[in-house]
Amino acid sequence: MQLFLDVVEGSGMTFEQSLLGTRGIDTIDPENIEDVLSTQFEEFGLGLRPPTFYPLLGSGIFTQDGRQWKHSREMLRPQFMSNRSENFEQIKACVGDLISCIPPNSIVDLQPLFFRLTFDTTTFLLFGKSMSALSSDDIAGKESEFADAFSLGQDYLSHRGRLGDFYWLLYDSRFRDACKTCHRFVDDAVRDALEDANTEQQEKSKYVFIHALIQETQDPKVLRDQCLNILLAGRDTTACCLTWTFRLLARHPNVLERLREEIESTVGIGDSAVQPDRNDLKKMPYLNFVIKEVLRLYPSVPVNSRAALKTTTLPVGGGEDGRSPILVRRGEAVGYCVYAMHRRKDIYGADAEEFRPERWEGTQLKNVGWGYLPFNGGPRICLGQDFAMLEALYTVVRLIQKYPYIELPENEPSLPPGQEKQVLTLVISSAEGCEVKLRGQSYWVHSDRL
Repeated sequence: MQLFLDVVEGSGMTFEQSLLGTRGIDTIDPENIEDVLSTQFEEFGLGLRPPTFYPLLGSGIFTQDGRQWKHSREMLRPQFMSNRSENFEQIKACVGDLISCIPPNSIVDLQPLFFRLTFDTTTFLLFGKSMSALSSDDIAGKESEFADAFSLGQDYLSHRGRLGDFYWLLYDSRFRDACKTCHRFVDDAVRDALEDANTEQQEKSKYVFIHALIQETQDPKVLRDQCLNILLAGRDTTACCLTWTFRLLARHPNVLERLREEIESTVGIGDSAVQPDRNDLKKMPYLNFVIKEVLRLYPSVPVNSRAALKTTTLPVGGGEDGRSPILVRRGEAVGYCVYAMHRRKDIYGADAEEFRPERWEGTQLKNVGWGYLPFNGGPRICLGQDFAMLEALYTVVRLIQKYPYIELPENEPSLPPGQEKQVLTLVISSAEGCEVKLRGQSYWVHSDRL
């Protein structure tokens, strides 16, 4: 990410790049991004993403354009619109399993637990039931194997993307093996879903994505591709958000203290505290500011792009003052770095690099508009953003209720801004992780008395 920040500082908000002889445009100007994602949505497509990502993700909502994408989106929409109560109950159950995995008053790396949590909730969205990676050692082992392969596969996809038209050069045996492991894992779940459908064992009272897909096709590859795409969107992004949240809370005790006070005054702290419902979460503005600030500094998808389907223009970036239109030829890519845009000092202030949830109070950023894009925008805006926010907010509250005191272990290294690893989502390397000290209320009461 530091490379993007350096290039923007030297080149401005919108500039031309040459990648292996191919011209493209990069921008962090909200006007241009709105134009690409919304105003001129029909004039831009995914470009090389479908063939670049195909070996791992196949053809699914994340890699489709046009009518295929619209159809996939319409099939997924009812899962979030119709099943809100069931989805929330599943989140609560999975977070309960997460808490049970944490030893009392311990040092723990939360990152793998968060990935298991979001794996469980996303498989529930897909299959109508959780695979229970948090509560089953057998499933946890399979999830760990899948997670390693999925992370490696995404690493390859990011490198293939940087090769432009030469993406096909990066297709070695290590990448192929990772793809096979991921495919085998999802194929097993798809086979079970097909058997349930053929024996009429599926539950009819609620909408389940895999059941809707099976009504249209029983092709195992089509089903696998769609499921892998949603696993990427639902598992990795929210897990990254939660990981960054607790890394930052452990490093900013003043933020944690204010958040803890808000949670205590709303639903209580400790083992006897009530579990928050949706209305309780809405009554905690500072909690929402914290997550909003995390997603500003560490958006789950920090870099994205589109390709022009016809010769067109972007509204700004040309001319001596950079405020004139700029030409984009058919086939040329327009890249946009949300990570860099979210750190613009002219939008977010001189302290834009700092973690300060208070910046969202008042009206200063009320009209930030396309300058804040944690869930993308336009017709391809994230369908699951409400579900993701609900999962993140609830998880944060429940963990702080159980472990109100969060600290860094001794000699824990910090990660300088810009040094984060960008695969497809903004992950933290396993060596860094999210290792924290978690202390319950009773521990600290006892310590104070001593």
